Amino acid sequence: MYDTEYKRKFLVVIDETEECDRALTFAAFRVKRTGGTVVLVTVIPKPEFIGMGVEDVLRAEAVEEAERNLDSRLARIREIGDVRAETVIREGNGAEQIEQLIDKDHDIAILVLAASRSGEGPGPLVTHFAGRANALPIPLTIVPGRMSDEEIIAIC
Repeated sequence: MYDTEYKRKFLVVIDETEECDRALTFAAFRVKRTGGTVVLVTVIPKPEFIGMGVEDVLRAEAVEEAERNLDSRLARIREIGDVRAETVIREGNGAEQIEQLIDKDHDIAILVLAASRSGEGPGPLVTHFAGRANALPIPLTIVPGRMSDEEIIAIC
């Protein structure tokens, strides 16, 4: 018999791009409708070695900025309603850290990204993961960056 409670996690990459809000909206409304958890991950770059503890200051500033960005996205989730959320901050290469998180947390069932609104291509993470979709152990959902909240809600 199958477990009737939906425990899967939707992984959403949070960065400074406008389109990440599209991915967040999709994942949050999907979780609201079907259950589960939205996992918000932010990956900060490793500071270059500068010496005299400067990299520690740069790292602390990057973490502080990441936490502010995550807090604003958590506020968006609270507006949507009863949606469980977790946050993760990683350091290093974005794509590598996302893959490692997926490998580590076996409850992550879907990676949700949004394509860029610009005409210059879908964006680096979408390009990376779409090109490796067969290598991912989970499905990849790509939300068009131009979708409105209403259009996203309609398909969730």
